[in-house]
Amino acid sequence: MAEYIDNGARLGWLIAPLKKQVFIYRPNAPVEHLQNPATLSGDPVLAGFTLDLARVW
Repeated sequence: MAEYIDNGARLGWLIAPLKKQVFIYRPNAPVEHLQNPATLSGDPVLAGFTLDLARVW
């Protein structure tokens, strides 16, 4: 995922469904780790987009 960020991606979500974990990658920021979030917001990169993870888990 870091390679995508290094090549210009502004947001990356690595979703581990079996462990109900999400890792959020952004340029110039530490990786954020979430445990069992209900939703993910794409703001500000994807303004107004929210991913409902209920069906993923």
